[in-house]
Amino acid sequence: MERSKSDCKNGLEFIEEVTRNVDEVQKKVLAEILFQNAHVEYLQGHGLNGSTDRDTFKKVIPVITYQDIQPHINRIINGDKSPILCSQPITELLTSSGTSGGESKLIPTTEGEFGRRFQLTKLQLSVISQTVPDYGNGKAMFFMFIRSEEKTPGGLTARSLLTSIFMSPYFDNIRIQNDYTSPSATFRCPDTYQSMYSQMLCGLSQNQQVISVGSFFPTSFIRAIGFLEKHWSLLCKDVRTGTVDASITDPSVREAVMEILKPDPKLADFIEAECTKDSWKGIITRLWPNAKYVNVTITGTMSQYIPTLDYYSNSLPLVSTLYAASECSFGINLNLFCKPSEVAYTLIPTMGYFEFLPNQGIDGVEEQQQLVDLADVKIGQDYELVVTTYSGLYRYRVGDVLRVAGYKNNAPQFNFLCRENVVLSIDADHTNEVELQNAMRNASANLFPFDARVTEYTSYVDNATVPSHYVLFWELSVNGSTPIPPSVFEDCCLTIEESLNFFYRQGRAYEKSIGPLEIRVVEIGTFDKLMDYCVSLGASMSQYKTPLCVKFEPLIDLLNSRVVSSYFSPMCPKWVPGYRKWNNTN
Repeated sequence: MERSKSDCKNGLEFIEEVTRNVDEVQKKVLAEILFQNAHVEYLQGHGLNGSTDRDTFKKVIPVITYQDIQPHINRIINGDKSPILCSQPITELLTSSGTSGGESKLIPTTEGEFGRRFQLTKLQLSVISQTVPDYGNGKAMFFMFIRSEEKTPGGLTARSLLTSIFMSPYFDNIRIQNDYTSPSATFRCPDTYQSMYSQMLCGLSQNQQVISVGSFFPTSFIRAIGFLEKHWSLLCKDVRTGTVDASITDPSVREAVMEILKPDPKLADFIEAECTKDSWKGIITRLWPNAKYVNVTITGTMSQYIPTLDYYSNSLPLVSTLYAASECSFGINLNLFCKPSEVAYTLIPTMGYFEFLPNQGIDGVEEQQQLVDLADVKIGQDYELVVTTYSGLYRYRVGDVLRVAGYKNNAPQFNFLCRENVVLSIDADHTNEVELQNAMRNASANLFPFDARVTEYTSYVDNATVPSHYVLFWELSVNGSTPIPPSVFEDCCLTIEESLNFFYRQGRAYEKSIGPLEIRVVEIGTFDKLMDYCVSLGASMSQYKTPLCVKFEPLIDLLNSRVVSSYFSPMCPKWVPGYRKWNNTN
């Protein structure tokens, strides 16, 4: 369905207007938030007394982290419906993959917040419509998956942001405007195999109409290509006969797919010919010849997947469109076809009130004095994003580190650099320094009976496997005379996995988007050589610390060249749906 030209024009005009008057819009947004929530318990408790001006707000409201408001959120979880953080009713809790003590953060949200999220999506569609030739005449093969959800003791739904979006009635309107190859029933199916199979089947059967491919995370899209490589013969049979394989048992999925599918022996022959060739290089452009770009987020840690995406797509443009989180929607990329390393998001000042903490590791009271407004950030400087939202977050540290790259009119544009303290990430998992260190401590206990210990370690994400997996390099000190059996190292792998956060374990055990964790034992002296190499590149000997994660290819090559043995986790870690034990929230 062709997107309305007037909608596109209105969206582009709105972007022009709000990016010209950034500071005025931000003052108005803050005043609206404070007026709307003037009588909530949190603001009253800090003595705001109904004031809506920026100076008073900054003087009396502290900069906070999740731990600071967790007691308030726990009351909401347990059914307290009084205006604790927000005057509007809390409609659900969004699970943030930024972890807190190994568990997901739960962010309260409202109906109005979802309206703003979908407004940002419509603005993004306006930019795509302007940029992509014939956008309205083609379809997007965009893989979408829901995650598990549950009810809190107070009766609210707790689920991921993407699951909430996909299940929302708002999304059906967006889906029609985007004209996806997949009907709603396919991506709302909770069975990941049936969902993946049916979405891929729909995409293949409409291959000539597809002008873009992708998924929100590159791991999901790479997993889809791996799924195709494994199951193409079954998919071919369905394309040939116009039927749906018996393994797809969800009646709503079967019905939705059958409305699209028609017998097409010629297309089946074409797919079979391509899938049986020696190489899968460029398989995306071979099977979907009219695809113009890959729509996938490749900023921050996700940039590690660029080589794999280039291989499969024959180096189609990689397009990152939106910047959003469970806490708030932030901005859009106005230069869709820029290089991945140059992606810069323009923060839309109506989404929330934005402040910026210079990324200098400063703690304590000085933080509040150092916060900078959206209109006052400096090009080239790095900041941690701090948000105030309509749904009850006030001066909340999101944990994202951004760099100012330029301007759209008077609105700064930001490169997304990383999550604060995150060392490893594959999909929706974010493993931070504390988690990794705790997991290592737990695993090391398995070595004590052999009078052995880990003297040095580091880690990286191995993308050479599908799915990708965590690798830990261990240098050991072994004083005992009894050899350490391989099963002990395997137990160490599993102990580490059991110690990691909910989203890691979900990706490993349920979604299969993360491969088994691997420990590679290296020769004694390896980490001395690692230090020598880093010093030869200019690092200070006196200030050198072994990195918890290595990403520089020569360092990875050095470590791999000295591996003496390797071990994998023998099974998946324990995982059950549910983000926390609710009785621990009191």
